[in-house]
Amino acid sequence: MTPKGPKAEVYPKRRQRALAAMDHNSVLFIAGPAEAVYSNDVCYRYRPDTNIRYLTGYEDPACLMLGAAGLTLFVEARDAERERWTGPRPGPEGAAERYGAEQGLALDQWPAKLEEALGNTKVVYYDHSLDPYVEVRVRELLSASGAPELRPARELLGQLRVIKEEAEIRIMREAIRLSAQAHRSLAGLVRPGMSEYEAEAAIDHEFRRGGCAGPAYPTIAASGANATVLHYIRNDRTMNEGDLLLVDAGGEYGGYCADITRTIPVGDSYSGPQREVYETVLTAQKSAIDAVRPGVTYGEVHMQALASLVPAMIEIGLLEGSVDECMESRTYTDYYMHRTSHWLGMDVHDLGSYGQDGDRPLEPGMVLTVEPGIYVSEGADCPEHLRGIGVRIEDDLLVTDNGAEVLSAVAPKETAEIEELRGRALA
Repeated sequence: MTPKGPKAEVYPKRRQRALAAMDHNSVLFIAGPAEAVYSNDVCYRYRPDTNIRYLTGYEDPACLMLGAAGLTLFVEARDAERERWTGPRPGPEGAAERYGAEQGLALDQWPAKLEEALGNTKVVYYDHSLDPYVEVRVRELLSASGAPELRPARELLGQLRVIKEEAEIRIMREAIRLSAQAHRSLAGLVRPGMSEYEAEAAIDHEFRRGGCAGPAYPTIAASGANATVLHYIRNDRTMNEGDLLLVDAGGEYGGYCADITRTIPVGDSYSGPQREVYETVLTAQKSAIDAVRPGVTYGEVHMQALASLVPAMIEIGLLEGSVDECMESRTYTDYYMHRTSHWLGMDVHDLGSYGQDGDRPLEPGMVLTVEPGIYVSEGADCPEHLRGIGVRIEDDLLVTDNGAEVLSAVAPKETAEIEELRGRALA
């Protein structure tokens, strides 16, 4: 299996690039999330702040400060009694020795050190913290220091993270390969009478079996009309013969995410209306994928999908009027209400600007999704035979020097291949 995570030498280089992008007399401060309580004295599995992980590789609760004096990493102090229950952690000394920090300090020392740093700082890169204590304390320190200029850390680091390094691309290939194979396996497991949560459990099992830390986000297993709800995650309906099952799921491997969606029949084949909607989405997705190459803007990829979707939606009876009328009035948003792409990386909706109204040109090393869909609710004002059908098809693409590579191609999406897999599964 491919080793997980980047090698240690990448982190100092990332910090050097971040420092080079920062203004003179500036400091970057990132407060990672505290452990979240699941119930009583039981916590959720911890997922570190992705910017702290990006700059250091550190996986446990931490705060980070980066400036002219280098990296200061604030981490939990060693506690022998606690470590009997939760396992050993590096502590401040380990933060310096193993993670390249110029200074490793206990987590509760960050307010004092930040206050000290702010005395000679003109610009602070910082993002709003979801921890109320951290947010209030940072704002107090900023105000007391004369309110230096505040800039979003996510914009600074997004400019670095949106172009993937070779090490990142290697890890993402594996995350996406494992996830695509999990989708292929699921296509052979689904049966009428199963619950959506069984499909969720099956694909999440494949992620872990392949070596992923788990799902990169809550798995969507939406059957029937549930597939018309974009972020449906209840996953508690029984799937029936004749339903479609939309599965939006990806694994997290080595700190990087996959994000793949497939829509398959619960039986052995698509019905006539289901096939009509599915092929409309598939054709639009292929058209958008063909548009992905350096120099094309993020927004142009979306417009390419719409240029295919809207005429077809008129033809099958979802929209009325001419293509120009539907585009100008945006009536297509009744059935396709999201953008076609987003950046993918350490977060499933990764950092990085999309430009003004999507005018950012694509560059080699960017990884993005292409995911058009059609969602016809049961109460939609449209031909009855189309109601309750939801279809999304999503792939993960790497922008190359001359075009794009579909990293998730192993996951089946052609109707003939899917129906062949479903027929064998139900034989």
